[in-house]
Amino acid sequence: MARKNWHIKVEGDTLTLARRLPARFDFAATAVISGGAALRRGRMARQVRQDMWRALQTLRGFAPAVSVRVVGDDLEVIAGGGVAGAFPKAHCEAIVADVLSDPVRRARWIAHATREEADHA
Repeated sequence: MARKNWHIKVEGDTLTLARRLPARFDFAATAVISGGAALRRGRMARQVRQDMWRALQTLRGFAPAVSVRVVGDDLEVIAGGGVAGAFPKAHCEAIVADVLSDPVRRARWIAHATREEADHA
């Protein structure tokens, strides 16, 4: 399924948002959103992807990918992507880890992904 050239793949409790299929993670960082199992995974993935793209938009050949998985009561977010060509892997992983650990961004993602009461009907 594509949404404006973005592919969304759902397998069980995992939603993956990627520019290209199959999603490739040449580099990645992981974060856990405690108590986030009830959040909307698609909205969370889009928000993470947008912030990651802003941080890495000068990386040539970068195709972002975000995987969001429910693990018990938590939400595990894996963000990274594929890169065509040579790139500074450790530097890119550090940038994505900083994006994922930023408390202001996390609060915005959670607010955006919180289910409204109408969604439960």
